[in-house]
Amino acid sequence: MKDLLRKAGLVLIAALLLSTAAAAEPTVYTASGTGYGGELTVEVTMEDGVITDIALGESHETNVVIDRAFPVIRERILEANSPVVDSVSAATFSSYAVKAAVADAMKQAGMDVEEITMATAGEEKPATEREDENCDIVIVGGGPAGLAAAVSAKQTNPDVHVILVEKLDILSGNGKFDMNFFDIINTQAQKEAGNEEWTVDQVAHFIEAKSQSGESAERIAVWAEEENTLDAWLRAMGVELNYNYGGTNHMAEADQYAGEVIQAGLENAVAELGVDVRTGTKGTDLVMEDGTCKGVLVTNNDQETYTIYADSVIVATGGFCCNKELLAEYAPGYEVLNTSNQMGATGDFVKVFEKYGFKMENMGKMSVFANIIVPRRDLTGGADMNLLVNREGELLPNQSGLDRGLMIMEQTDGAAFYITDQTGYDSFYRIRKHVGLGYYAQGETLEELAEALGIDAAGLTASVEQYNADAQEGTENASTGSVPSRALDAEGPYYGVRVEAANHMTKGGVVANEHAQVLTEEGNVVPGLYAAGEVTWQSGGYSQSVVFGKIAGAHAAAAEE
Repeated sequence: MKDLLRKAGLVLIAALLLSTAAAAEPTVYTASGTGYGGELTVEVTMEDGVITDIALGESHETNVVIDRAFPVIRERILEANSPVVDSVSAATFSSYAVKAAVADAMKQAGMDVEEITMATAGEEKPATEREDENCDIVIVGGGPAGLAAAVSAKQTNPDVHVILVEKLDILSGNGKFDMNFFDIINTQAQKEAGNEEWTVDQVAHFIEAKSQSGESAERIAVWAEEENTLDAWLRAMGVELNYNYGGTNHMAEADQYAGEVIQAGLENAVAELGVDVRTGTKGTDLVMEDGTCKGVLVTNNDQETYTIYADSVIVATGGFCCNKELLAEYAPGYEVLNTSNQMGATGDFVKVFEKYGFKMENMGKMSVFANIIVPRRDLTGGADMNLLVNREGELLPNQSGLDRGLMIMEQTDGAAFYITDQTGYDSFYRIRKHVGLGYYAQGETLEELAEALGIDAAGLTASVEQYNADAQEGTENASTGSVPSRALDAEGPYYGVRVEAANHMTKGGVVANEHAQVLTEEGNVVPGLYAAGEVTWQSGGYSQSVVFGKIAGAHAAAAEE
């Protein structure tokens, strides 16, 4: 009997040990959530009720967002052992998808978790004041201009202590979305393409081309010299723009946007050079003493407020396309349009500059992009020939700027559709990319396309027939108000997508000189203060932001030597 009890006890102990071992064995759960681009899947590893790993599976999110946002949301969930955490700013939909998927995995594991919504956030922490800090250079804004400034500063003087603050949780601003990097000259790609216009006497040519831009002759001259060497500077960091598709227009490759490559390169360089990068940290005011800039006041996710004192402050906070109030004040009428710009473009330092009496110019000057996809907001278009039609299938005139935006808003449902054919599809990569991603509707006939888009088929067919007839006769089309460049292909496929015009950039801002130094209303240099990018008045765009960020960083660092 004793032997039987002993054996039974041993069996029970073995069973308990096996059960414990089994419980300790990690289990991987596959779950999904709905993000900006559709369904997103994750693999969640759990062990004894603890989330030990989260791996991203299939995703249709914008790569330049999810690649930056996923590591951040993953770290937050692992730290909290819960999906009830703050979303990554500038990646709200992607964050929601990951959090919802993790919650699903926890339910599969038999754990309790609250329902995840777009409003789900972590526990609110009390606001506190943090001890002030000191550095050589503080940069406010982690977009193209701010990152270029940080890289340039460390390259100029490796010993400088540089702090870069960015209010969003991910870097690179709107630059990471950009297809085109233009205004750059004397590039390897231009030389290989035989584009002699911009590789022979290129600096003089650039200066002449920009002579009527409204910028000072001194700034244009420095701008030209920097654009002339920018390709070499980028390539030294491993950033290659190998596709020149006419003039100064560049992509990384014929099938790869420039922005994702440039911004990844700048971020890698910043990390390698040891720049102190602080995301989720917003600049709110400047520290001014006797007309000299001494630092910047910052807040860390509205929780910790402190001052960063520095010998030089570089402001690179972007424009104000996402601030309806500022648009209504400075560019009245434009506030009714949507924007293609990223959510951080809220003009945080506009009122700060005004408060301290700095010079502001061209605040009402806007750049409107003709076509962004509804509701995604991706820039689209570029086909060699396209038509804009309303729900009735009527052709709309090719207006630009605010007029185009208002015209579209006046149509039935406020809807307009960008339509092209196979020839147009073949002519421009941006359309091919969007079709491949499923953003466009397709039809082998115009009737099929009209049905897919919700357009009156008879109206569209009649409009195209008249347009093609005008193209063949070389006469002005009554609807578009122009002579068609060519007829629409006689046979499909045809492609179409709903679009609207949108505010792309605010062109006005604080005035900076050729060294990126901020000026007072009287035209005097503000000691210790620089500005670059869309926060300034600049006539150019993406590459000009990089150029003057680079200039600001170099001058600020040289002042430390």
